[in-house]
Amino acid sequence: MDIEGRLAERDRSSCSDPEHEERSRSSHTPERPPWRRAALLAAVSMALVLLVSGFVVQPFLIPSGSMENTLRPGDRVLVNKLAYRFGDDPRRGDVVVFDGTGSFLREGPSGNPVTGALRTAAAAVGLAEPAETDYIKRVVGVGGDRVVCCDKRGRIEVNGRPVNEDYLYPGDSASRVPFDTVVPEGRLWVMGDHRSASRDSRDHLGEPGGGTVPVDQVIGRADWIGWPFGRWSRVRGAEAFAHVPGPGGAQGAAVPGGAHG
Repeated sequence: MDIEGRLAERDRSSCSDPEHEERSRSSHTPERPPWRRAALLAAVSMALVLLVSGFVVQPFLIPSGSMENTLRPGDRVLVNKLAYRFGDDPRRGDVVVFDGTGSFLREGPSGNPVTGALRTAAAAVGLAEPAETDYIKRVVGVGGDRVVCCDKRGRIEVNGRPVNEDYLYPGDSASRVPFDTVVPEGRLWVMGDHRSASRDSRDHLGEPGGGTVPVDQVIGRADWIGWPFGRWSRVRGAEAFAHVPGPGGAQGAAVPGGAHG
């Protein structure tokens, strides 16, 4: 009996079996460790979050009480970064986030660039307070508007029309500081809803721009309170300006749905 021939034939047949080859190949292919897959998934997820935050919607952590009671410290608002990207401009009553460098601050803060980058990334997802140069305020006047404080009833007037600001912090007046200013074209007059606790356009009257903020420094419009869940709601207040005439005396545009976030 040719035992050696049969063994050789069996070895050849087993090696030519595709399933055998696949099993053999698989047994020698090293598997990726689970922690590497988790790290890759986390990196991709973070990249997507930062991409969305950078160009579409950014969570913004409210750091102070200058916008109470509309926005409270610790709230996370969702800032719509596309609101003014396609030809639309900020309107009276909009709550906007803007970079105050050059208007509210002469220069940006200097510091460790690595620490700054980490803080920027954390702020971009609402896990840290925003940069010291970022502010959130309500637009009270746009380019060409004359904003005056105050009428006999203590109300701000915009283009000669008093504004009933029902969003102000309870007990606050429209402003304890009198002013009369015409907003330059391409700029905004902004104020906090908690007037007695807000450093806003009134505090920068003597600085470049007369306290106004360039439109191109606006980062986006705060449309929704996203956190905590119990405060989930749309940011309102623009209806107070619905009947304010334009700088030339034209009636102000109506606010869709009674509000424009």
